[in-house]
Amino acid sequence: MFRCSGKRLKEIPSSSSNVSTGLTWGLDCDLSRTSELLSGMGVSVLKKDKLDGENTLQDALGSSSCSHKRRKVKEKDFVIVRRPRLLRDSGASWDTLPDELLLAIFAYLPLSDLIRASVVCKRWHRLSFDESLWQTLDLAGKILLPGVVGQLLPAGVTVFRCPRSSISSPLFKTSKPLKLQCMDLSNCTMSVASLQSILSLCEKLQNLSLEGLVLSDDIIKSIAQNPSLVRLNLSGCSGFAVEPLKLMLSSCSVLDELNLSWCNFTDAHVKAAVNHVTSKVTQLNLSGYRQNLQMQDVQTLVERCPLLVHLDLSDSVMLNRECFQYFRKLSCLQHLCLSRCYQIFSADLVELGGIPTLKTLQVFGIVPDGSLEVLKESLPDIKINCSYFTSIARPTVGRKRSNEIWGIKCKLALRNLSGL
Repeated sequence: MFRCSGKRLKEIPSSSSNVSTGLTWGLDCDLSRTSELLSGMGVSVLKKDKLDGENTLQDALGSSSCSHKRRKVKEKDFVIVRRPRLLRDSGASWDTLPDELLLAIFAYLPLSDLIRASVVCKRWHRLSFDESLWQTLDLAGKILLPGVVGQLLPAGVTVFRCPRSSISSPLFKTSKPLKLQCMDLSNCTMSVASLQSILSLCEKLQNLSLEGLVLSDDIIKSIAQNPSLVRLNLSGCSGFAVEPLKLMLSSCSVLDELNLSWCNFTDAHVKAAVNHVTSKVTQLNLSGYRQNLQMQDVQTLVERCPLLVHLDLSDSVMLNRECFQYFRKLSCLQHLCLSRCYQIFSADLVELGGIPTLKTLQVFGIVPDGSLEVLKESLPDIKINCSYFTSIARPTVGRKRSNEIWGIKCKLALRNLSGL
């Protein structure tokens, strides 16, 4: 029963409710921009009329029970809205759940649903962009419209998997450094300026793959701002000069895995690589340089990098059996690739049995089929031609589709796009 006592009642919003029709994206964006973000990833967004009202468990479960519908009692000058008795008595409301429990629930949501949840109310918006939910992000193979990357990466992403995607301008609204530690942009379609805008904000990268992309001197200089880089894959990249390459290799002094294969290097690029690569590197791919990789370069490389475990010099036609003397100086060498080094003959390869640590040898293209079995018998402790592709510094190995990069699983991803 409600008593008016001759005074008009006014509708007063509950102080505990955090529902707002003026929701913001970050600090200065509205619901329409959140809709644009979803659209930019190819995801539909809930209509606004579905976001109004109080968030109760009954609403979330989509209950249509007539007995629990809200009843409106109209008077002359005011409206009284009564909550269903069952919900009042049980206290079953999303608002009663603590932040920790909501975060645990949100952790199971795919990316599209998490962004939808962010427009329900101010509290859910705050929780949806909690850094604990955005540690790993997978947008592989997607078409990302302008502004999408620029709004997602600053949310606290540390691992970003986005190969084979089409990335438009990130449009960052912050100049603060990103928290990215691992990033795979291999074979993406994106402009040099867009790539530079991302890398210019990166200072903590440990693993980076830009395979197949056109780079620039400024991009190479931005990579040099990450002294903690452990794995770097620039296979098939182009567009940068010798001096930025020297700067990058000198700055990244803790590199363990480096892939510089097929970068369309000149002779000067190759010499800069072998003379400035860190002595700590254990896995190195310098394949694809044909006449530009000389015997003297191999000698310099071995003397500079005595800890090499995996070395790929395939498609270097200037190498011959004389380089074996340098390989024997590598006391840790386990994997050696000399495929299509046509001045090395199958009979010469037997000498490599003198390297006690050697476990695998890739010599595709220089050993005739009839001689392969003979070579395997001559080198019984070495696996020959067991792998077509090198795994050095690459984020994924093998043909199996996986949402892992460098062994880290990306939990937050777009799924079931056809059903949205």
